Amino acid sequence: MGCELMNRIESKLENRRIPTVSVINQIIETADDQLRYLSVSELEAIRNYMTTGERRLQIAQVLAENKKRIIDQAQKQLFAKRPEYVQPGGNAYGDKRYNQCLRDYDWYLRLVTYGIIAGSKEPIESIGLIGVREMYNALNVPIAGMIDAIVFLKEAALSLLEPAAAAEAAPYFDYIINAMS
Repeated sequence: MGCELMNRIESKLENRRIPTVSVINQIIETADDQLRYLSVSELEAIRNYMTTGERRLQIAQVLAENKKRIIDQAQKQLFAKRPEYVQPGGNAYGDKRYNQCLRDYDWYLRLVTYGIIAGSKEPIESIGLIGVREMYNALNVPIAGMIDAIVFLKEAALSLLEPAAAAEAAPYFDYIINAMS
């Protein structure tokens, strides 16, 4: 599926240190930029972040432990919906291209877990979404197919979580879907 994008991104990331981003960092940066102490509502947001940490880690663990199952289910749904991708001339035709696509799906699932752990969409943005739509367009990767793939990843992942955990994880998938739309 023209998934050469991952090779380009991975080579850029090898020499790049990813900053630690969390709700706490964001709140403190905002207050510091305004030269003020944290407000009561900001302190409450930090308290909430800290009390939900164990749950966020559990969600990320379920997704990480089931990545193969999630990706397998998502790719089956995608290629059932868009069989032309795996047919001769399709973007996922042949073992190399097909495996590159699965690698992309794994990468996006991993980005979601980073966001969940951080309690923020910032890691998703800073690590993986800046310019992704333009890069896929330049590589002639069908954006609609990538959006479908993320939707199917979301469905497969959320089906493994209890309702409250699924509700917490869903916005991170939606963020990627909206960024590609």
